[in-house]
Amino acid sequence: MDAFSGQGLDMGTLALETEDVSSDIYLSLGLKELDKGVGAPRVLSLLSSLLERSVQRNETLLEAKHIKDDVTVFHGLRAPTLSVRKYIDRIFKYSGCSPSCFVVAHIYVDRFLQSTEMTLTSLNVHRLLITSIMLAAKFMDDAFFNNAYYAKVGGVSTCEINRLEMSFLFGIDFRLQVSVDTFGSYCWQLEKEASEALQIERPMQACRIKESWSNKDDPTCASTIAR
Repeated sequence: MDAFSGQGLDMGTLALETEDVSSDIYLSLGLKELDKGVGAPRVLSLLSSLLERSVQRNETLLEAKHIKDDVTVFHGLRAPTLSVRKYIDRIFKYSGCSPSCFVVAHIYVDRFLQSTEMTLTSLNVHRLLITSIMLAAKFMDDAFFNNAYYAKVGGVSTCEINRLEMSFLFGIDFRLQVSVDTFGSYCWQLEKEASEALQIERPMQACRIKESWSNKDDPTCASTIAR
């Protein structure tokens, strides 16, 4: 059963108050109306990067400390073959939800993890994503699909998505309201993720350059230098 059926929700016209958040940040993340239809909004790649790094960091810590994560309804038996980035791209492509929903979903996931003390891992990140994005679309957007449709997009059954939805709502104590200040701070966090990812990438590129210098006899390196 849809937890929102028959309810008229007022999310505080968050979408109409975007001027209270930096216009540059909104434009950069692809949240402005102007960016519609111009490829995938940048927020998708930044959110994917942030979540993937969190998962990697958490699983390394769990393994190092020999901690076994508690199994919940959000945990699968094994990690899905679909990456977080491809999964988010799929949801965006087929759900038709606004890009802002992905920021709100990120806020919801943080609230859920903080209130339940669950650790984000490769076994639960996909189910947390489809559930939080579905809830964000219901709360944010004027039009949205039913649970059965989101279940197909997310690769779970309708019964499972219903269970996930109720478990998630109780986990966050039905706190779906998001203030403009909170929304703005999470947008800044995603921008910060972009700069941190770039700092990691640059040393890797430098290492590859040094390798080409040390392998001057390698014909592959020679042809690269020639270009």
